[in-house]
Amino acid sequence: MIEIFTFSKENGLQRTTDVGTLPGLLKEETESIWVDLETPTEEENQILSAIFNFHPLAIEDCIAESHLPKLDDFGDYLFLVLHGARRGEVSGTFKTVELNFFLGKRYLVTYHQQLSRSINRTKERCLKNSLAMSRGMDFLLYEILDGTVDNYFPILDDFDEVVNELEYEVIHNPSKETLNRIFSLKRDGMALRRVTGPQREILNRLSRDPFAVINKRTAIYFRDVYDHLVRISELADSYKDLTTGLLEAYLSVVSNRLNEIMKVLTVFTAVMMPLTVITGLYGMNFKYMPELDWPYGYHVTLGIMAVVIVVMLGFFRKKKWI
Repeated sequence: MIEIFTFSKENGLQRTTDVGTLPGLLKEETESIWVDLETPTEEENQILSAIFNFHPLAIEDCIAESHLPKLDDFGDYLFLVLHGARRGEVSGTFKTVELNFFLGKRYLVTYHQQLSRSINRTKERCLKNSLAMSRGMDFLLYEILDGTVDNYFPILDDFDEVVNELEYEVIHNPSKETLNRIFSLKRDGMALRRVTGPQREILNRLSRDPFAVINKRTAIYFRDVYDHLVRISELADSYKDLTTGLLEAYLSVVSNRLNEIMKVLTVFTAVMMPLTVITGLYGMNFKYMPELDWPYGYHVTLGIMAVVIVVMLGFFRKKKWI
């Protein structure tokens, strides 16, 4: 699906889905153009080369899913690959959404295969108030990136909740599920670091490097987004230490529990030692011993041994030692 937003002082903000108007709009220097391609078809992809004449390598990176953020300067336009994030189905997990941008002096092309909340919110703001587009395409890019980065903070809040839950579980009721959740949290924290780290450097370049399509006054706003990413990246680093601490605490608690179990088993072993002496005594080959001629002695002894085994196993299971 393609949506086209145009802005000029004469006509204000207009919205259309007619791709045929793009060549004429690009020739009118008074127009500011935002083209959004959401889950585009192969035919819709052709506007990247046929109308905008973007570099083939940039188009290839745009259409193919990329796992790393990047920034390429082609002089007349910038090509950016960044990643948004949304909550996963399980608390404390997240999924990334790749966002591709072509930023020119008078146009912005956004390309994404999945729904983007930050882009949709920016569209709604533009329809209510065209201030973002009236301030230039670089400022419009800032609006989208600011919303994209802000979407990371609810995920960090979920991480905090999961850490608190795991701390309680580790102390009060550690289990194999607790260990799996710790490793899952550690894995997601590392993924968050891999995504936010390179993006932080890209925002730093947008705020400091002299790009022809970015106004110096707008670069200050990119600096604000960069500061938010620095905070997110630092929090992601802290989760590495937190998960390492949780893992060490889990191993310590499990080790202490094992020591308690071994202590109790040692007590049982000491209690059973006299019984072993008794059975050894009756195993001696003397002719005159009590109960040797009792017809039910063998079966009763086996029954008592079975009852003792069942009682001990039941007690161990109740204590969650087995």
